[in-house]
Amino acid sequence: MIGAIAGDIIGSVYEPRPIETRGFPLFHPRGRCTDDTVLTVAVARAILEDGDYRRAFLDLGRRYPNAGYGASFMRWLHSPDPQPYGSWGNGAAMRVSPVGFAFHTEAEVLAEAARSAAVTHDHPEGIKGAQATALAVFLARITHDKALIKREISARFGYDLSRTVDAIRPDYTFDISCQGTVPEAIVAFLDAHTYEDAVCNAVSLGGDSDTLACITGGIAEAYYGKLDSSVIGKLRAILPADLWEVTERFGKMHRPGMWTGYP
Repeated sequence: MIGAIAGDIIGSVYEPRPIETRGFPLFHPRGRCTDDTVLTVAVARAILEDGDYRRAFLDLGRRYPNAGYGASFMRWLHSPDPQPYGSWGNGAAMRVSPVGFAFHTEAEVLAEAARSAAVTHDHPEGIKGAQATALAVFLARITHDKALIKREISARFGYDLSRTVDAIRPDYTFDISCQGTVPEAIVAFLDAHTYEDAVCNAVSLGGDSDTLACITGGIAEAYYGKLDSSVIGKLRAILPADLWEVTERFGKMHRPGMWTGYP
């Protein structure tokens, strides 16, 4: 999940100012964690503790009210009795990467991804986007086979993964839907050679760059393995202490190799 958080921070600068090129510094001085990070950490905390995604979203979301949530999620967050609101937005997919790291079978990953999405994003496309992202993380982690990932995600979810980043970029526009974000984020991973390459691909598409890079970053971490220690150091410097504590605890339990040699 640390790859997803890094992707969010890397892409955060470019959402209001899209940059359709790969030639940019990985960590901009103005990079920050957004709602993608807060809710990814919330999913991780729920997995580590009681499995109550709703409670984790409400707790951390209300603790960080200015993280950049969409209007519908903000209404849900501040409702006296928050209920699912039929969303097909990419929020269901941006936060789900911990599921792909923590669970051990396809069936478990798909079921848990759906459960994490449904507390807010209970539209079929919202569920589908979360499941596709989590399954891509899971398959990247256990198979390290891009051809298999492409084949499985395309067949199960009907996403067009035959394109390239260069083919998508010219006509791609800002899109907050799962169906207009998740396939492109997966292509950014498939069309890369390293973690950094994947995240740069995602940002270079323009559009909802922090969410694209967050989704891509989680999959790329699962596939490429341990990130450079400098990336972990950047995250530790940027994340508030409570978000870092959950991130580290989840990583040491579910991604121990990522933390080897790092204090």
